[in-house]
Parts: sequence; structure tokens; C-alpha cells
Amino acid sequence: SVDMAAAVVSLLCGEMVSRVSSVLNKDTRQFGKKYLFDGNEDTCWNSDQGTPQWILLEFPKSVEVSQLHIQFQGGFASRTCRLEGCTKKEALEKITDFYPEDNSALQRFSIPAEPVDRLKIIFEHSTDFFGRIIIYHLDVLGKKL
Repeated sequence: SVDMAAAVVSLLCGEMVSRVSSVLNKDTRQFGKKYLFDGNEDTCWNSDQGTPQWILLEFPKSVEVSQLHIQFQGGFASRTCRLEGCTKKEALEKITDFYPEDNSALQRFSIPAEPVDRLKIIFEHSTDFFGRIIIYHLDVLGKKL
């Protein structure tokens, strides 16, 4: 039998397109979206103020996402997050809500596995008074279809 857990891999790839709601002071060199995925624990995406902030990922081919790994900076996390997804031609639809802790640890969330080409993570309630979100690490795991 095939071990399903072993089949779960990071779905991040070079052809993936990512977009974010904002970058602090538009300073992409210091706080840009690329730092979500660079594997460096000293770099981060730092959003500007305002609610909600979000991250949108567009995959080159359909993927089935089953896990999210997110590392916030404590004090700049989101208590409530909404995950939306869709296949190529469709509109984004809600997949699930998840509820991170306000800390700086790597947090892992299991999510209902659905085939998507686009995935949007919406940070609805920042623990920062001004609505800023800081994320040091983001990974999306599942299966390539």
C-alpha cells in the first residue's frame, strides 16, 4: 500500500506566481513577498497597515493542498484566517477558516484537501493594532495532480 503521508510534498515551485496585499512602506527589498519562501529565518514579509491583508498563490498546474505551515511574528499574527481556492476559470470560494496562535512558533494546519490552481490566505484579524502581518515562513503542502 502507498503511504499517503509520504506523498505530501511542498507545492511551492519556481513557476508559482505569488501576490500580497501590501508591503510595509512599499519596501520590497527589505520586506517583500519573496521572503515568505526563501527558507531564511531572518527575513520576512511585513505587510503595511490595514485589514484584511492577504497572500495569493497561483500554481502552474492543479494541486491538492492538505497542509499549511505559517510562522508569524508574535504580536503581528492573525487570530482568524480564511482560506479560499479555485480552479483555473472559477471564482475563489471559501475552503475553511483556521485560527493561529499569536506567537512566533511555526504553526501547522491541516485543511480539507481540494484541487486548486489558486489559493488565497486572508488574514482577517491581526493581533497588531494597525493590522500589520509579519510572516517569516510559509509553506503549502499536498499533492501535485
